[in-house]
Amino acid sequence: MSETDLPDELVNRVTWKIPNALALVGSRAGDERNAMTTSWITQLSMEPVIIGIGVENTAVTHRLITDGGSFTVNLWDAENTRPFVKFSKPAAYEAAADGTGTGALNGWSVYEAATGAPVFIDSAAWMDCEVRHSVNLGTHTLFMGELVAAGINNDDVRLASMSDTRMKYGGVKRH
Repeated sequence: MSETDLPDELVNRVTWKIPNALALVGSRAGDERNAMTTSWITQLSMEPVIIGIGVENTAVTHRLITDGGSFTVNLWDAENTRPFVKFSKPAAYEAAADGTGTGALNGWSVYEAATGAPVFIDSAAWMDCEVRHSVNLGTHTLFMGELVAAGINNDDVRLASMSDTRMKYGGVKRH
């Protein structure tokens, strides 16, 4: 049986069983900032530490990572999955009036990481990555970023995964 013979429903059901972390990916190019919900995240190398994320080629985040050269991965407390729904569409950014590089994306407070990409103040942990490689894999691009900064805001929580929500992503493209 070839991949093309597999029923879409089976492909979806089996790929949705892959245990995936759930996070908000922050991106920035110039004055434009965005964040999006993602579940396609993995560590790819130890020396240097490389983090990989899959981003849909038509997404605003794809353009911002391509143009800006960086991204953040913001891991979240499993008990608070509300932000993920708010970031399934492009985000609205409001800069703080004091010009400090702080602001809010969809009402959630952010500040600039070392790369300039947004970090969420309420994230349990975060990683700031400079893009070293990218590979277009069809519908999505694998961005590979070297870890340049990181932080843990709450070490005592269980981090969110796709199974903590009713969200589904992956499998075959829905038409």
